[in-house]
Order: sequence, then structure tokens, then C-alpha cells
Amino acid sequence: MEEEKPIVSPVARTIRTKTPVTSFAELFLPYFPDLKKKLLLADSPKAPIEFLEQAPISAFFLSLALGILTFVFFSNISLNQLYLIPVFLLYLILTIYYFMLYPDVAIIQRSKRLDSELVFAGRHLVIALRSGMPLFEALIGISEGYGDISKEFNKIVEKVTVGIPLSQAIREVTQHNPSKAFVRILTQIANSLSSGANVGDSLEAVLDQISREQMIELKEYGQKLTPMVMFYMIFGIILPSLGVAFAIILFSLISSSTFGFGPDLLIYVFGLIAVIQFLFLAMVENSRPRYVL
Repeated sequence: MEEEKPIVSPVARTIRTKTPVTSFAELFLPYFPDLKKKLLLADSPKAPIEFLEQAPISAFFLSLALGILTFVFFSNISLNQLYLIPVFLLYLILTIYYFMLYPDVAIIQRSKRLDSELVFAGRHLVIALRSGMPLFEALIGISEGYGDISKEFNKIVEKVTVGIPLSQAIREVTQHNPSKAFVRILTQIANSLSSGANVGDSLEAVLDQISREQMIELKEYGQKLTPMVMFYMIFGIILPSLGVAFAIILFSLISSSTFGFGPDLLIYVFGLIAVIQFLFLAMVENSRPRYVL
């Protein structure tokens, strides 16, 4: 005979062990009243208290790693090790701020993913409606094959399946969606259902407007590339090359027992230049619209 498994109530599963970090998170939770909304917009499974628990721990270990690298750097150039204390505190503050920006960055990335397939999914929906397919069946048709957009439409389908009216399900999905263009489309569909207007005509008008806006944004990005390339040439290539050359000449003429421009320091300088160039290229890549028109 099989052994009977102990029954665990749903309430028991939600009980979490309270740690000193939990008390710290509960203390600072009132100072972030919009954190819950941001996590929902980012589609994060974490609760606000859980996020505040993990952020300082991750920040501490990242600060510790940066502090160790700074210690190695200071030991090579023979500087006072006491500078590590304020440097570590500065690292800790900056890393905590960095991790607290995670929901905002996740919201922006999710919005870009939604906008990338928005026009294609919308055109699919319009074609299905023009062919005489019911709206709910058309929503089922685009609930797969369009990335994150399909996931949002699938949420609507699931809500309708369990008995929620279609217009109400659409409005509920818009509450936790960061894409303004997608919210406009869903709002237009909900308004057309409420007023009895033709969903296909109103949806096509909104899609044409969104498509024009995306074309304008792509043209603006193309105009920004020229000054961005110029700044990259100056700060990513010319200044580092000339700066390192002049620094080598300068420190070779200065004899000092406490500071010198040796091969070890040169490696760190090259590493810093590589990091700056990587950050610049990442900034250019992240600012590029994800639309495929």
C-alpha cells in the first residue's frame, strides 16, 4: 500500500521564515509605495517584500566583489588601503540603487518586446475579423506565434474561458501592461464592444496611427546615430589612445617611489577602456527601436 502523504494547507505554503533581512525589508517597504505596481508591469513573479529582501543581499555581494578588485588595484599602485572603507560604502550605495532600478529596466524591456510584434499581431486580428471570424476566435488565433504579445492575448482568452466578460477581461489585462500602444489597441477593442461599433474598422485606424508613430521613431533613431558615432570616436577611440600614450610618456619622465605607470596598471587602464566601450555600445543597442516594419 502507498503511504499517505501529509496534507499541507494552502495557508501553510505561504508562510515564510522571517529573517533579519525580512525585518529590514518591512521597514523600508512603505518608502516604495509603487514597487508592487512596477513588479506587476514588469511581469515579475516576486512580491515587493521578497524583492526588497534580495536587493540588499545581491548589492552586498556585488560590492564585496568590486571591493576585492579595488583592493588588488590599490595594492599594485601602493596606495593607502584605508581608502577601501569609503570606497566599499560607495559601492554598496550605488549597487543598491542599481538593483532598485531593476523593475524600471524590466518594464522598459517588456514594453519594447510587446511593441516589436504589435503591428503584425494587430494586422492578423484585423484580417481575421474581416474574414467574418468572431472576435474571441480571432483572439485565440493570435494567442500564439507573436512572442510576448501572444502571452497577453492568451491571458484574455483564459479569463474569458473561466467566465469573465470579454470587455472586462481586456480592461483587466491593460491594467498590468507597460506598452502604451498595446493598451491603446485593447482599449479601442473594449470601447468598440461597449458601443457596438465595428471592431475591425476602429482597430485598423489605431494600427495605422501606431505604424506611423513607429516609422517616425525609427527615423529619429537614424538621425541620432551620427552624433552618437562622433562621441564614440572621441571618447571611445581618440581620447583613450592619446591619453594612454601621453600618460606613458609623462610617468616615464617622473621618477616616483610611490606611484608609477607600470605594466600592471596599464592592464587595468586597458580594461577600463574596454568597459567604457562596451557600455557605449550597449547604450546604442538598447536605444535602438525593436520594430520590424
